[in-house]
Amino acid sequence: MISSATAAAMTMFSLAQAAGNGLVAFLPLVIIMVIFYVLLILPAQRRQKKTQAMLGALKNGDKVVTSGGLYGTIVGLEPEAVQLRIAEQVKVKVARSAIADIQSDMKEEKS
Repeated sequence: MISSATAAAMTMFSLAQAAGNGLVAFLPLVIIMVIFYVLLILPAQRRQKKTQAMLGALKNGDKVVTSGGLYGTIVGLEPEAVQLRIAEQVKVKVARSAIADIQSDMKEEKS
């Protein structure tokens, strides 16, 4: 009778230990997922929010650079596009998403 109780207790202990080992084996995967989120996903979300804020704040007279490399000044705004003056009497309509950066006065003074 004592031996069967001891055997049952040992069986319960080994089952609990196996469950604990399963959690410990899963822990490195969780750590890798957290590192992946912190190093890749979080910075990409921040960059996207910054870009959306920049595109929302565009106004007439801003000097911008498009993703295609065109430098111009905004002369017209539409919900999904902007008109850029790239030279005297030359206007181009480009998508807002094609605006890569706003030129600051500091960048122009250095050039």
